[in-house]
Amino acid sequence: MAEEGRFYNADWMGSLPASLTKMPLSFLAVPGSHDSFSYWIDVNAPVGPDQPQAVKQFTGVFRSLGRKMMKKWSATQSLTFNEQLEAGIRYFDLRVSSMEGDPGNDIYFLHGLYGMKVQEGMAAINSFLNEHTREVVFLDFNHHYAMADECHIRLIKMLQEIFGPKLCSTMPVESITLQYLWSSKYQVLIFYHHPLAHSYSFLWPGATIPAPWANTADVTKLVQFLEATRGERPRNGTFHVTQAILTPRFKNVVRGLVGGLKGSLVERSLPVIMEWVKSQKPGASGVNIITSDFIELDDFATSVINLNNLLLEENSIT
Repeated sequence: MAEEGRFYNADWMGSLPASLTKMPLSFLAVPGSHDSFSYWIDVNAPVGPDQPQAVKQFTGVFRSLGRKMMKKWSATQSLTFNEQLEAGIRYFDLRVSSMEGDPGNDIYFLHGLYGMKVQEGMAAINSFLNEHTREVVFLDFNHHYAMADECHIRLIKMLQEIFGPKLCSTMPVESITLQYLWSSKYQVLIFYHHPLAHSYSFLWPGATIPAPWANTADVTKLVQFLEATRGERPRNGTFHVTQAILTPRFKNVVRGLVGGLKGSLVERSLPVIMEWVKSQKPGASGVNIITSDFIELDDFATSVINLNNLLLEENSIT
């Protein structure tokens, strides 16, 4: 889609037909981004604790050049949080870490290399929600690195302070509809993959949002995996994330030193992935949240949002 047309999905949830806003949110098709924060990565920061020792040794030898090479494969998004939101993204894949020696004891986003402070990213999302009061986001904190309990508590307190009354407390998934959320003025569902989630009413345990991972660089195997896991989706009790993403292997990185993840893997495989996405149907046994790398490519968000029209057609028949 042309650059100027990229942002027209800023209010898509608020613009859905009334019949869809009464359906469980777990039945709707919702676009999401993979490693949502990775549009900004600090090549001057140390390699993160999520990386194996071999990678740390490599960057220790090649220093700045090594980290710049890592960035080409760690960055899975080009658009900022606000641009993703305006494009229609409503699910955010978030991985966080403390940073050894950080004087402010801040929590940072992390994917190989450190990203921005989590507080800055959440403030940007909250600012969007203040202006678009009928839009709802899923914030999935699914990986935590170098996080002692006090780090978790500090992060959880920060999230509570930023989002306040927008936070939706846990309840049966099937009870969560847009109509319910609007009537309660809730706009944020936080999923927290750590035992501490059970200590806070506004943190949804990770088990309520499974996200099967194909872990392959082969697009044919990815599509086979997506078909299989969609068929295994629980009919009740959870949201569901379909990760329509490829995971590079070492040989992909070596062959794509110049093009990086986007030019060497994502753009080449995207036609096949998008053909599968556009053939899907939401609903109790269909797709729910679908995530992608570089969501600006092929107008991914709009393609996912448009799947909800199939639910309208189904209602008109019944």
